[in-house]
Amino acid sequence: MRKTLWIVIASVGTIVIGLFAYLLISDIYNGAAMDKADKHAQGKNDASLEELRTEIQGKITEEQLQQYKDEGLNPFGQKTGMTELTTDFYNEYIHGMSHQKVRAEKKWGYYEIHPDRVKWLLEGLDVVEIANETTYRDILERWDKGDFSRVDQDHNAIWQIQNGTVGKATGILSPGEEQEYIDSQ
Repeated sequence: MRKTLWIVIASVGTIVIGLFAYLLISDIYNGAAMDKADKHAQGKNDASLEELRTEIQGKITEEQLQQYKDEGLNPFGQKTGMTELTTDFYNEYIHGMSHQKVRAEKKWGYYEIHPDRVKWLLEGLDVVEIANETTYRDILERWDKGDFSRVDQDHNAIWQIQNGTVGKATGILSPGEEQEYIDSQ
């Protein structure tokens, strides 16, 4: 009887340990697969933002903004709607817009600051829930009021979120330098 009891206990113990090991390995495998899928999606998002940057960077006219509106595009000339905005888009747009006003060794991307763009991004924050929302809202609310007195700090806040290593803003351009930068784009 005791021998049978020990065999049952050992068998149940082996099954429990085996089941636990299976679940643990399964979770690790699924976690790795999800990480890989997230990285793949991030890579696709980075590629689409890089493509976006080259397509629409530069100065913007009222005619272009109207054309975008007529075509159902956002103020950056893209199909991305407010409900599709992510931290990547906010980082890209705010960082790119800040370039017209900051002094930095390197600058990648440029979107001209325009009240329609700022307002659209602000409205988007009321539609989506994203990380760093407070930072984005603080920056955009100041810009919406025409306050660019901290634009270098705004740039660097986004630069840090993006884990920037080159191109930290070191100051604010004078109005003449800003116009020269805009004209060069």
